[in-house]
Amino acid sequence: MTPNSRPRLLIFVIAYQAEATLTAVLERIPRPVFADWDTEVLVVDDASADRTYEIGRAYRDAHPELPLVVLRNAYNQGYGGNQKVGYTYAIAKGFDVVAMVHGDGQYAPEELPRLLEPLRDGEADAVFGSRMMPPSGALKGGMPLYKFVGNRILTTFQNAVLGTDLSEFHSGYRLYRVATLKALPYQLNSNDFHFDTEIILQLVNAGARILELPIPTYYGDEISRVNGLAYAWNVAWATLQNAAHQAGILYQRRFDVGPTNDVSHYTAKLDYASSHTFALESVPAKARVLDLGAGPGPLAEALLAKGCSLTLVDQAVREAPAPAKVLVRDLNDDPLDIELQDIDVILLLDVVEHLKDPERFLAALRRHFDYRTRTVVLTTPNVAFIIQRLMLLFGQFNYGKAGILDRTHTRLFTFRSFVQLLRDAGLRIRRVRGVPAPFPKALGDNFLARTALAINQALILLSKSLFAYQIFVEAETTPDVAFVLADTVGQKRPPGRDGAPNQPSTEGTNRLTSGHR
Repeated sequence: MTPNSRPRLLIFVIAYQAEATLTAVLERIPRPVFADWDTEVLVVDDASADRTYEIGRAYRDAHPELPLVVLRNAYNQGYGGNQKVGYTYAIAKGFDVVAMVHGDGQYAPEELPRLLEPLRDGEADAVFGSRMMPPSGALKGGMPLYKFVGNRILTTFQNAVLGTDLSEFHSGYRLYRVATLKALPYQLNSNDFHFDTEIILQLVNAGARILELPIPTYYGDEISRVNGLAYAWNVAWATLQNAAHQAGILYQRRFDVGPTNDVSHYTAKLDYASSHTFALESVPAKARVLDLGAGPGPLAEALLAKGCSLTLVDQAVREAPAPAKVLVRDLNDDPLDIELQDIDVILLLDVVEHLKDPERFLAALRRHFDYRTRTVVLTTPNVAFIIQRLMLLFGQFNYGKAGILDRTHTRLFTFRSFVQLLRDAGLRIRRVRGVPAPFPKALGDNFLARTALAINQALILLSKSLFAYQIFVEAETTPDVAFVLADTVGQKRPPGRDGAPNQPSTEGTNRLTSGHR
């Protein structure tokens, strides 16, 4: 919106079988809106079988002073599909705000000036007219009791899953900043009635500012075309799919909204059973820790709090809390120059699956170990997780930007294949654990998330391979045969009384000179 001109507003009248109500709806649009905004009215008839389109055109011809465009879809697009048409028009024509009004008159056009104010003042990205503010208003306005109850149940469920506090998710009175719509993949949403839920999920994922304002409820003689049970199922399923997407469990392209360099999935998960809490438990106090492929170093502060000395290694420069050190290395480079002489614990948390050649990297890592045992802690996604199995059952195998099928993953492992990889690399396995899905991260730290987490942990006791979201391994190092031979050839005296070999020279053996990430 330019400061010295009126902002451009599109009033989008979504219409289907609205021949009895369309004229009245157009008459009820407050005329002061046309003075305050550079306004156009768009009627999109969704292939109605009645005279909706003809009536819209007749009204346009009778009111040449009104900037009115009347369109008709040749084929019925559905409630959601018709919204896509209107929003795409708003984007293509360069409007600042689009306000959707229903052609059946259920939502009062008279409320437009008040609903537009927060958008004009830059206080919101989306404004919803709520019939549940206060809740008693909906029933007084004629909302059937079964619809009221269903609305409350679904809204309560969705707020719990999303961590939001909306009074209702199911109002059709909606106004959007067009720039906000342009950033959403709304074209991927359903053409059915739960389009409204899916676009809210996208707004929430994008961090958009949603504002609700009370509106009067009106139920007249209009015909409801919503199958209540099917709608409720679609709404609940879409909400759960979004939660699974946010947790990295099940990628959903339509909910992939946000910055392309988002690293939120690398944030610390320390308040519940997770790969991070398991790893932290495996690191002794005051240990000397090397975190390979540390990313943003989600465990750094917790490790420093345990008195550990810490070195973070990653291919991009990262800030680290003092006194941790940062080494900029690409673990796929060869050679890779990293000191290992003073290291007690090596962390490889969600790293191995990103390597171009994990076998070669681990073999190269082993060549620089001596008889002193180091602890190696590794995690990787479990590709045999039940969600992935079910998706395969239904023919789905979709990569995303986070989760088990992260686009940057080059290798996928089961418990058995991961343990075999590590044994082949000469690591002695101390402990293998199944990590539950990060429900608190997806759902918020609430009762629902904690309950899901507890159920997941119980199921892992029955079958790690089926119910673990990630694989956790704690192992210890052994030197390779080349080191043993070199040490044996270089022996000048028998082993000591304890049977341990003499300490070999560490010269030339404490650097990674060949390796991969």
